[in-house]
Amino acid sequence: MIEFNTISELFINAKNSYQDKIAFQYKADNKWINNSHNLLHQNASKLAYALYDLGLRKGDKVLLLSENRIEWIYFDAAFSHLGITSIPVFPTTSPTQLEYIINHSDCQGIVVSNNFQLKKIEEIIDKIPNVRHFISIEKSDIKLASLISYEDLLNDVDINPSELELFIKKHSALVNPNDILSIIYTSGTTGNPKGVMLSHKNLVANIKGALHSGYFNNFQRSLSYLPLCHAYERTAGYYVMFSTSCTISLCDSIDQIASYMGVIKPQLMTTVPKLMETIKTKIFNAMLKEDKKKQKIFNWSVAVGYKHINNKINRKPDILTSIKFKIADKFLFSKIKEKLGGELKYLVSGGAAMNYDTALFFEMLGAKTLQGYGLTEASPCISINLPDTNEPDSVGKPFFNIEVKINPDGEILCRGDNVMLGYLNDKSATDEVIDSDNWLYTGDIGIITELGNIKITDRKKNIFVTSSGKNIAPQVIENQLLKSKYTEQVFLIGEGKEYCSALIYPNVDQLTFLAKEFNIDLPFKELIKDAKILKHVKHDFDFQLKVLSKFEQVRKFVFLENPFSIEGGELSHKMSIKRHVVEEKYKELINNMY
Repeated sequence: MIEFNTISELFINAKNSYQDKIAFQYKADNKWINNSHNLLHQNASKLAYALYDLGLRKGDKVLLLSENRIEWIYFDAAFSHLGITSIPVFPTTSPTQLEYIINHSDCQGIVVSNNFQLKKIEEIIDKIPNVRHFISIEKSDIKLASLISYEDLLNDVDINPSELELFIKKHSALVNPNDILSIIYTSGTTGNPKGVMLSHKNLVANIKGALHSGYFNNFQRSLSYLPLCHAYERTAGYYVMFSTSCTISLCDSIDQIASYMGVIKPQLMTTVPKLMETIKTKIFNAMLKEDKKKQKIFNWSVAVGYKHINNKINRKPDILTSIKFKIADKFLFSKIKEKLGGELKYLVSGGAAMNYDTALFFEMLGAKTLQGYGLTEASPCISINLPDTNEPDSVGKPFFNIEVKINPDGEILCRGDNVMLGYLNDKSATDEVIDSDNWLYTGDIGIITELGNIKITDRKKNIFVTSSGKNIAPQVIENQLLKSKYTEQVFLIGEGKEYCSALIYPNVDQLTFLAKEFNIDLPFKELIKDAKILKHVKHDFDFQLKVLSKFEQVRKFVFLENPFSIEGGELSHKMSIKRHVVEEKYKELINNMY
């Protein structure tokens, strides 16, 4: 394993160790392009020299507004060599949000990917007076003072390779592990976002924590599709895999994932539950279009699969079920596996709670889901499930270099070199989450299982108290409702109420199929209000919830016409629901249920 104490050293030592091994693959002009560690180092070094020549120095802050692309990696490496603090933001960030982040962080430079992103900067140019440098990765016809294209920036570089290497060596040596590598602005649920300051030491500790498990060291190919600007993908899907010489294939669009997997044949992917649930739903819905015989085989195979995987998890050998599973695998699961590339072994899931049934389904396909846990303030990983002690409904054991304890009120606390330096320009907010003994208060409620894994039961701030004084953990109830084939998204209501209710976006295909069985021919808008449909679905919901207490039952629900989305404002970039937005947007529907 290569040694490194800063992210700059990570890039340099990976180049020295791996040389011509392929670091990244990406698609351009409908062709796959390979980028070796040598080529990556060469391009990043040249860019670092160009940025220095432009006037950027150690400690300067530069906003990076771009989709996933190879140039994102080049800038990241170049910034790390010079000790520049990167401020990566989501490409969906609005001009108003950009204005706040740029001014709050006191950026000296801005890098954008294309004309679309540059127009956002043009819109707020008069409101960001401290920015001195503007760089566009793609050529642009927009006229901004100090704007230079990526191509022109590199064309101005005039230095021979040996001098360039000395330049990088000199500046990399000046980078201190405690220097701020990146400031990541968390979306939050209310008010302005907070800038999480992460040092080289923070990220290095997290990378080494993952590598120490030994689990990440044996993969040749991974597929990266989550935004690199998010701490989760940047650490787990990028830095960790890069440090092991695994070839990372960059996917620039979620829509391309299926086609890319067939070509790349990834062995590992970092992912979020939403993608896995979408893939599972598509597979199940495709079967609805098949004849009754194929549907029967499919349903039998899935039922056998669930039983077989549960037996493995609970260490209960069952020879008959194992034989049945081999038959199901031969005639069904193997065919689905091929569509996923045929070699997918592990899915590392984070960002939100994984539905237990979804995790089991992917294990039937040979891809064990290892759920992890963390938050941006922890760089971001705190724990991950490992194959030998995997519990699909837990988030695994803490990394070897992270201490975890459960507070008396149930809140999960962690401590280690991975914990952020603090929130930029916000000491009071920092003091609220990091105490004098350096414990980070995660805001999550959880327990430690018998196997030593962390199991999250809810967000501390999401715990409801009903009008009768009962404490409700909405995530537990929402996860039970998600087991119903009629649900796609669930939002529980209950704070200060007499009973629980829910807003639900349905599985459209399943609802349409049910309507056909009942000979109901109505447009979707009316179908979701049909009494016969609602009665049938309510019975299914009651069945799913029977394992819970009486006060946790959902008495009423409403089907929504449109799903929660980032564009609609109900979802954050990591696909978690913004409670205050949903409650305000659907206030009338909620009130009608009471």
